[in-house]
Amino acid sequence: MAFEGFPEQALVFYEGLRADNSKAYWTDSKPLYDRAVKAPMEALIADLAPEFGTAKFFRPYRDVRFSKDKTPYKDHAAAVVEGSGTGGALYVQLSADGLYVGGGYWHTHTDQVQRLRAAVDDDLSGRALVAVLDALDGWEVIGEQLKRLPKPYEPDHPRADLLRHKSLAAGLSFEPAEWLHEPECGERVADAWRAVQPLNAWLAQHVGPTREPHRPRGG
Repeated sequence: MAFEGFPEQALVFYEGLRADNSKAYWTDSKPLYDRAVKAPMEALIADLAPEFGTAKFFRPYRDVRFSKDKTPYKDHAAAVVEGSGTGGALYVQLSADGLYVGGGYWHTHTDQVQRLRAAVDDDLSGRALVAVLDALDGWEVIGEQLKRLPKPYEPDHPRADLLRHKSLAAGLSFEPAEWLHEPECGERVADAWRAVQPLNAWLAQHVGPTREPHRPRGG
């Protein structure tokens, strides 16, 4: 089916889950989740797939094995397109707070971090990155960062803030609005993903995928 927006009940579902993150609430509200959250999200990513690629729709269950927070369910629904033709990911998330979209590299390996810093340090590619980020008006630059500037970079470096990044992405938040419940919601997600593609393109050109050998777990 074509995406028609997320119904108001989707926000009601997540408001309720935020107040009662329990198996009992989930079991009682599962039909509402399937109808108001899961089905529209699947329709949205299907509509976006021809332009952006196939998205992975994340499971609603939290991995609590190594977390102090033992609440069993995620307080949001999310999907991600990995790679997206330029190397970076594209992300969309729905919660009681509204809609969140993003793009970039959320997770990096050591070799990628080294190439990221080298490209930020380089005057030509570093200036190009600043221009890309400046064009993302209203977006938040995010990603794992060091508390201190790594050596050998000096505090007066013109891009010192970006040199602290171990990963680099950008996100844009939308508060609940009437368009969230209409087909326009899909258009807004598509426009946002197009806007963040220059960041993905810069990352693909200057960072790229990891070249470190895969190390299987266990053994």
